[in-house]
Amino acid sequence: MDNEELKENINDSIPEEELNTEQAENDSADQESEDKNLGSEKEEVEKLTPEEELKQIKDKLARTFAEMENQRRRFEKEKEDAYEYGGYSFAKEALNLLDNLERSKAALENDEKLKDTEALKKILEHLNIINNDMLSIFKKNNIEPVKSINEKLDPNLHQAMMEIEDGSKEPGIIVQEIQKGFLMKDRLLRPSLVGVSKKSEKKGNKDKKDEKNQDK
Repeated sequence: MDNEELKENINDSIPEEELNTEQAENDSADQESEDKNLGSEKEEVEKLTPEEELKQIKDKLARTFAEMENQRRRFEKEKEDAYEYGGYSFAKEALNLLDNLERSKAALENDEKLKDTEALKKILEHLNIINNDMLSIFKKNNIEPVKSINEKLDPNLHQAMMEIEDGSKEPGIIVQEIQKGFLMKDRLLRPSLVGVSKKSEKKGNKDKKDEKNQDK
């Protein structure tokens, strides 16, 4: 016999009147407990003096007004960001057009068949006009290139891709720009990819290394 059958047999063996009485007693106990809780809460409220009640109301009002003010400020900030940076995603995509333009120019300049020809000069002239027009549009929309050459490497604006020996500059100075970075107001669209200076090996150390390599 499983648990369900046992339970049913036990319930069947108990008279219906007793079951009803037991249920009524349980309901009554629950009601009494609920009444006690309500009564204790009511007593606490009744114990408050008028001054305490007024203070309680003032505190609730102050919290409500503070929350409303925070919500208003959040809304104003979101509205301002939407206005100022609404074209952020579009600007990032537009940088790809500028990159493709630069790559096209480089490819044409390195084409041996077109080198020093009038056709190449005219094409490059048109590409430069387009390039300058795009940069002008960027500037009108608060998009500016990141300063790189001869600047100290800034991890927030630059990404170092290589080190280049340069005894004339202190280490960490940008000496080559591989790809331009851009800012939209104070927000970075993308970092500049750069090469930074490092100390040149001393001639004496270099000669010693060469001697060791020859001995090997």
